[in-house]
Amino acid sequence: MGTPNFANRTLYHGDNLDFLRGMNSETVKLIATDPPFNKNKDFHATPDSLAAGAKFEDRWRWEIDVHQEWIDAIQDDWPAVWQVIEAAKLAAGKDMAAFLCWLGVRVLEMHRILREDGSLYLHIDHTAAAYTKALLDAIFGRKQFRNEIVWCYTGPGNVTRWFPRKHDTLLFYAKSPAATFNRDAVRIPYKQLNAQHREAGGGGIGGNLTPETVGEFQGKGKIPEDYWLEDRDGMSPVGRRAAERTGYPTQKPLALYERIIKASSNEGDFVLDPFCGCATTPVAAENLGRQWVGIDVWDKAYETALKRLQSLELGDLRYCTVPPVRVGDHAAAAPKMSRQEMKCQLIEQNGIVCAGCDREFDDPLYLELDHNTPRSDGGLNHISSRLLLCGPCNRIKGNRLTLSGLRAENRRRGRMAAW
Repeated sequence: MGTPNFANRTLYHGDNLDFLRGMNSETVKLIATDPPFNKNKDFHATPDSLAAGAKFEDRWRWEIDVHQEWIDAIQDDWPAVWQVIEAAKLAAGKDMAAFLCWLGVRVLEMHRILREDGSLYLHIDHTAAAYTKALLDAIFGRKQFRNEIVWCYTGPGNVTRWFPRKHDTLLFYAKSPAATFNRDAVRIPYKQLNAQHREAGGGGIGGNLTPETVGEFQGKGKIPEDYWLEDRDGMSPVGRRAAERTGYPTQKPLALYERIIKASSNEGDFVLDPFCGCATTPVAAENLGRQWVGIDVWDKAYETALKRLQSLELGDLRYCTVPPVRVGDHAAAAPKMSRQEMKCQLIEQNGIVCAGCDREFDDPLYLELDHNTPRSDGGLNHISSRLLLCGPCNRIKGNRLTLSGLRAENRRRGRMAAW
């Protein structure tokens, strides 16, 4: 585990990417967060609410919202993530790809920050759930996927061409097989036992029961399924829970996040919400004896968190607009040269020539920037470790060959240019 370079009950104000990049690696046990969903609409708090002034645009545009530095970092270090973004661009358009790029660079930092026994719960809805799951598979690995939790709720609807959409999805991923899961902390009562368990000697999930042990087994309860119901689980939308309501446009019920925190953290662990909004995750964490850090760009996030937490016996809340300074684990500054700058310098040095097959081209668009030694084998992003390849050579090299290995393979295939 790393050493936290942040304090308990800290609320950071600003773009969460800067703060995430400044947090030390492997320091947080649980990240439970509710980012924007790419609904392509505006959200506003009610003018007379505690959260008055809270608003955001839940839409992304590739040309406006995506930074070249993000693209460079993803293409260099996380090719599978880039393939997900490219696939989304083809299937759902550039706006979805822009959302995934924006979210992806942040989730990559969340993955780094999580301890080996940590977990991520990312709240999303139908507008981007499928693409977001593919993104998380590429970052965490599909074997670390634990659940697609469906939070079901009811409400008015006026649709005529499909079934009313009345659920959100929480994507639950573990950092590793060592991730904490406190199953006994989240058990709920059985409504009734089926005939198999009521009969003495019945088997199944409860083991062999007798008339004397049925009551004990029934009282212990069951681990809730991966669908969470507003009535059974006390998770009705906040619009129907006056005691919790702040007026924040996307506020979620405390019970929802309390279950997550009970399941995947222990008392004293750090819980992080990089999109904490009206502070539902911090309040839930405080209620359950966890340490917490929240991040939000909204100007009144601190005021609202303070108001919601004032009934609890707390020390001072820490409000900070300056990111922490990350130490250890080769904390890296932003690259000094962009991919485009490196490509231009290599062309100036060597001409428009593929380093893998020695073919010369008329247009630099035919050449792609790659690593001499694959990143998976420790290749660096510095220009001294870069080369330019044509498309066919880049596909042959893949993630497994060095430049010398690629040239040997090209000679074997008879692909080297004849001079």
